[in-house]
Amino acid sequence: MTDHERESGFTRGDLARATGCNIETIRYYEKTGLLPDPPRTDAGYRIYSTAHATRLRFILRARELGFSMEDIRGLMGLEDGAAPTCAEVKERTERHLADVRARIADLRRIETVLAATASRCSGAEVPDCPVLDAISNPADP
Repeated sequence: MTDHERESGFTRGDLARATGCNIETIRYYEKTGLLPDPPRTDAGYRIYSTAHATRLRFILRARELGFSMEDIRGLMGLEDGAAPTCAEVKERTERHLADVRARIADLRRIETVLAATASRCSGAEVPDCPVLDAISNPADP
């Protein structure tokens, strides 16, 4: 890769700044194959293209939405080497949505128990505490 080609791309630090992604995370995505290895200059520097930045932004957004690494691999067509169909993406997304809804339901149950327990707690400087009792005796919400 010539110096001119190097000027038209990103260093790993540039890519990190451009995408808001940690350098170590970029290395991890390369190691796991989500982000392809970039070409190197004659001096051995890695130079990332705008396609790398676009792909990294996709990965980061999918992670923000809670998709697993396996799901992201599938969404990008890396599992079988073929671009996924809309039907496959929809099925994967609906499965993920069901998981998110289940977690939300769990969090609502936790919120209810914590709110009820906290409301019974006086907050006084006494040794008896309903919160600790509820944690020690889970059958007693």
